[in-house]
Amino acid sequence: MLDLRGLTPAPVTPFTLDGQVDYEAIHRLGSWLGSIDGVKGLVVLGHAGEGTFLTQDEQVSVIKEFVRSVDNKIPIIAGITGEGTEVAAYEAKRAREAGASAGLLYPSHGWLRFGYQPGAPQDRYRVVYEVSKLPLILFQYPDVTKATYNLQTMLDISALPGVFAMKNGVRNMRRWDTEIPVIRKQRPDLQILTCHDEYLLHTAFDVDGFLVGYGNIAPEALIELIDAGKAKDYVRARAVHDKLLPVTKAVYHRGSHMEGTVALKHALVARGILSHATVRSPLLPLEKGAEEEIHAAVGAAQLSRVVLAKSNGVQNGYTNGGSH
Repeated sequence: MLDLRGLTPAPVTPFTLDGQVDYEAIHRLGSWLGSIDGVKGLVVLGHAGEGTFLTQDEQVSVIKEFVRSVDNKIPIIAGITGEGTEVAAYEAKRAREAGASAGLLYPSHGWLRFGYQPGAPQDRYRVVYEVSKLPLILFQYPDVTKATYNLQTMLDISALPGVFAMKNGVRNMRRWDTEIPVIRKQRPDLQILTCHDEYLLHTAFDVDGFLVGYGNIAPEALIELIDAGKAKDYVRARAVHDKLLPVTKAVYHRGSHMEGTVALKHALVARGILSHATVRSPLLPLEKGAEEEIHAAVGAAQLSRVVLAKSNGVQNGYTNGGSH
């Protein structure tokens, strides 16, 4: 089974200025992240990756390019977001055929508004794995949504074949503090990963790793925070947190968490990975002045510009491995 005990960034999907998927920029981003010691995998096509804004063909091509970008050094994990269970199962099958090593299975998004019938989440994980044979990560949504799973549902899902890890973003620290110890005790082999980009200090001491969009822009510092958390070294962890706080505020303390994806792209421009922060609708550009604020925060946190070797593998949407 995959070992994600460390940092697993959830990369953005770069676009060209005219709104097409930018495969050359994917290769730059993926090869950089994949070269960092302590990065255990990449989760593509998630919220930060604007996965639900892509066509099926684009989703497959994005997976293939990220697989090529890391040169098999680390696994690529695909966000599986289809609304219906059968739809999600075949999405997972396509992802596996494209080279994904695992899937992050999202709840059916109708549940966000209406909730779910008892047993429906368990059935979703069972069917998706049976059809695709793609190992799965349980995704716990925020407590404020009706798609959040109660403790027993999480325990049930994590006992199913193929489920090897949990990405927990409950964003209710009372639930986190009481439920994580129970899950740890009853499912000792389950890898527990926090996705609380804005609450990493609180959650760093209880987890095996981070699965976060934040990993796009500050992988070096987040790996240090993970190490401090595992060592139960609060002073060192707090120092990393405080150093990153300007970036955390500029990217994640915005009016909407969705704006964080746009902000991540601006931060990647500041670090020299992307040349612009183009996003796809329904995301929109940030308000005037936000770009300068984000660049200033990256500088304040001493996140230096990355010097990348010129890629020979990707040109105009094509790689040496073939066309998309």
